Amino acid sequence: MPNMQPQKHPMPVQPPEKRIANFEEVALGYSRQTAQEEALRCLGCRHQPCVSGCPVQVHIPDFIRQLAAGDPEGAYQTIAQTNALPAVCGRVCPQENQCEKNCVRGIRGEPVAIGRLERYAADVHNAAEKGASSPAAANGHKVAIVGSGPSGLACAGDLARKGYAVTIFEALHRAGGVLVYGIPEFRLPKAIVRREIDALEAMGVEIRTNVVIGRTITVDELFTEYGYEAVFIGSGAGLPRFMGIPGETLKGVYSANEFLTRINLMRAAEENSDTPVQHGHRVAVVGGGNVAMDAARCARRLGAEVTVVYRRTRDELPARLEEVEHAMEEGIAFRFLTNPVAVLGNDQGWVQGIRCLKMELGEPDASGRRRPVEIPGSEHELEMDAVIMALGTSPNPLIRDTTDGLETQRWGGIMVEEDTGKTTREMVYAGGDAVTGAATVILAMGAGKKAAAAIDQAIMGCAEKGE
Repeated sequence: MPNMQPQKHPMPVQPPEKRIANFEEVALGYSRQTAQEEALRCLGCRHQPCVSGCPVQVHIPDFIRQLAAGDPEGAYQTIAQTNALPAVCGRVCPQENQCEKNCVRGIRGEPVAIGRLERYAADVHNAAEKGASSPAAANGHKVAIVGSGPSGLACAGDLARKGYAVTIFEALHRAGGVLVYGIPEFRLPKAIVRREIDALEAMGVEIRTNVVIGRTITVDELFTEYGYEAVFIGSGAGLPRFMGIPGETLKGVYSANEFLTRINLMRAAEENSDTPVQHGHRVAVVGGGNVAMDAARCARRLGAEVTVVYRRTRDELPARLEEVEHAMEEGIAFRFLTNPVAVLGNDQGWVQGIRCLKMELGEPDASGRRRPVEIPGSEHELEMDAVIMALGTSPNPLIRDTTDGLETQRWGGIMVEEDTGKTTREMVYAGGDAVTGAATVILAMGAGKKAAAAIDQAIMGCAEKGE
């Protein structure tokens, strides 16, 4: 019998007063009993609307049915058929806008907690330290992956399962892309990312770090000198945007990319770090997305008083509701309908405040959201010691500028066929943030999987023709 409880089982979390003093994971995960009870809320709909909302088409009702029957390992294996990073996606995917958005239980209550159940199944599997998958039988073909973020890992995993010799080239010294440099430990422990990457390496995927494609090796050289038959570009969107206002070059102004990379990858939050980050006592974070919440919550854990400055209202915040609620619980202040127009500095060149204008919402813009409009005479100043700009990112032009025949959108994203990820350069494919700009982990993975299928079809098609 289904459990007709209208609400999700709540996720246990660290209390706010404790977690602001550490970088340990905030959400603690379901127990076996809670997971089973939550799984029983699923109606097992025959038309499976939740699956249509999943970018990687996880067989959601099937794995939930296995959890309800007390078989978490079976549930994990079902998820792993289409999702190479279950423990990651269970933590950071915006399920409320994807699979859970389509859940029938959400019509008269809350949807089934699909993401929490996915995390539970993955965590049980990982805790049991099950043996890693062995490499598939080699098919004699080689593919290069540029970038070890979600799209690159998903593409590599699918190709490795088909017997391809896959090499991932990563510019940084640690694999994982945005999963290791962008998402804080308290949302996604790095040990989990490492375990997922270890599983890919056990399947035969080679990962080469400290290789900057476009500098160390060009895309052309991957074909001509290294013998790869196809290249997938999943290099992400790591070029930060700024507002273009006076004072952005002052000391104490950071892009969210730099701030989070120094904390997550370079351990800047640790005592006696070789690369400490100057955070000040009063920090403003400009922006309202998930990256803004991550930066604000990191600064709070460094002991700062943090204010998020956002030019629309709370209703328009693009960040996940859960992340906003956690930020508020942790004592982070929000100034809505407020827009900085200048960063103010002292005689030593350090930030000492921001000058802002109050806003009101006017007519909708191209995105469908009401456009913020300045209120005349509303100028005011806020005292700050540091400012973090979390305004989005765009793809680095390095690969575009060093690769012949690779066309890009005007704003920098690589131009691809939607269904295949094929670029304008023969046997070069792309996906994830390098194509779309900053988006979600699961959308990037979906793009990597589409490209893997297209690469396999193209290479095997050539092989059958004897080309």
